[in-house]
Amino acid sequence: MRLALFQPDIPQNVGACIRLSACFGVELHIVEPTGFRFDDRAMKRAALDYGPLSHMRRHADWDSFQRDRPPGRLILFTTRGATSMSDFVFHADDTLLFGKETSGAPDYVHAAVDARVVIPLRPEARSLNLSVTAGIALWEGLRQTGEVD
Repeated sequence: MRLALFQPDIPQNVGACIRLSACFGVELHIVEPTGFRFDDRAMKRAALDYGPLSHMRRHADWDSFQRDRPPGRLILFTTRGATSMSDFVFHADDTLLFGKETSGAPDYVHAAVDARVVIPLRPEARSLNLSVTAGIALWEGLRQTGEVD
């Protein structure tokens, strides 16, 4: 199981995902460009001392991510998802992909993925924070594949 963030805008979300990556022992892939510099103090503060423990890879763009990513399915979490997370069956080699905070994932990303999954919310709610969504999705994927109790 891996996490991937498509062109994230908010350093605190990347920092939180670095912590997720470190705490659960999964790779984190960042598809650039990002909306901040990686030496941004806010991202460092958000990641605290977990940065060195995570397995983070940066990709210059979508094409390099697609070329270099490990084998397995690419699962996009999106409010335009076709399958509810409660009905989705995860595989241990899945990469869980999350779109840009401000605009989600563009159509070419939607077209390239193996599945589009939505976390069901109350009808009046718009969306969850990126790092919250990543945490929920990663936990469920790891639970289903027997990686956590």
